[in-house]
Amino acid sequence: MGALALLQLALPANLLLTAAATLRSLLVAEPRRSAAEPRTILLSGGKMTKALQLARSFHRAGHRVILVESDTYRLTGHRFSRDVDRFYTVPDPRSADYPGALRDIVIAEGVDLYVPVCSPAASYYDALAKPVLAPHCDVLHCDAEMVRALDDKHEFTTMAAALGLPVPDSHRITTPQQVAEFDFDTAAAPYILKSIPYDPVNRLDLTTLPRPTQRDTAAFAWSKPISTDTPWIMQQFVPGQEYCVHSTVRDGRVQVYACCASSAFQVNYAMVERPEIEAWVRGFVEPLALTGQVSFDFIQTDDGRVYPIECNPRTHSAITMFYDHPDLAKAYLTGDTPVITPTASSRPTYWAYHELWRLITAPTTVRERVRVIARGKDAIFDWSDPLPFLMVHHVHIPWLLIKNLLAGRDWIRIDFNIGKLVEPAGD
Repeated sequence: MGALALLQLALPANLLLTAAATLRSLLVAEPRRSAAEPRTILLSGGKMTKALQLARSFHRAGHRVILVESDTYRLTGHRFSRDVDRFYTVPDPRSADYPGALRDIVIAEGVDLYVPVCSPAASYYDALAKPVLAPHCDVLHCDAEMVRALDDKHEFTTMAAALGLPVPDSHRITTPQQVAEFDFDTAAAPYILKSIPYDPVNRLDLTTLPRPTQRDTAAFAWSKPISTDTPWIMQQFVPGQEYCVHSTVRDGRVQVYACCASSAFQVNYAMVERPEIEAWVRGFVEPLALTGQVSFDFIQTDDGRVYPIECNPRTHSAITMFYDHPDLAKAYLTGDTPVITPTASSRPTYWAYHELWRLITAPTTVRERVRVIARGKDAIFDWSDPLPFLMVHHVHIPWLLIKNLLAGRDWIRIDFNIGKLVEPAGD
């Protein structure tokens, strides 16, 4: 109820901003390009900002955009974007009906390209849908077996090591007893424990092992839901600066590339040049001839060495930095374009309501928050397309809060970036 009240306090200002932007768009026409070969693009993940950004990039390049999302998020504010031509709800990706529902939309709308903008829980199921859709349209996604391997943090590091790339020491853990009995004295300690299946709660726990006593170490391991069906990875903790990478690749050729300084909960993106990281990415995707959107998390040590933390075979929110790039759509549609990176004029992207929440909870950071907003660009708000900003914060998120309130269901935080409430056992 407190979160709902805070959101409504901002409503009058948001209404004024939306009205001003709407009036401006009527008086100042934004240039729209005509594509030489207009295509119809299907995007999933309609609740997430990265899907909205891709919709805008494709539509403004002269293409037609179809957006889909599961029924749970049918009130996503992004469906109201002027850059979305049609919106559909589809079954949960884990449903047996999901591939058929996508196929029906592809056929009905004459889709040329399907770009999954999937959650961690949906990546594998979008890959399973690929053979169903392939006879009707191009699908920019890795095959199911590759998605499974890349999503498995331990298998990913094994694959990278086999290619001769540096990786941190890692061990697959299927029972807490393995941690309790591990010989930390002769290993590359310290280590951290991470769930191999996506875990929205435990993913932020960076407690290092071993703990002060063997009993403490064992107790910590037993506090985690580790099992044969839910394996974890115990990975060497490498101190240094964390970075995240988005890459769009076709047959191993990098088409789109972005690298940003990162953190455990990242909602600020600014392009940085790290040639060592880009070389690592190319050294991984090229020999495997990957096709799809492949994101990575890295640690770079003080002496410049680069180590991967994990690979995520899906769109990264860093794609929001391409908001002003005229060739993003082309890079997704063709396989022979030079690699594109964010433009020199691209400003760092942020989410205004995350910045406001940080200001409320940490008033001493006011100068930093003002600096972020003054130097950057809100990832959702666009002067020529203001409705998503209004609807995300005052329809989409409030609707999710009300549903959880009525159901008495727990949640941890609001993530405006991915358009959902972070919940235990969430997607």
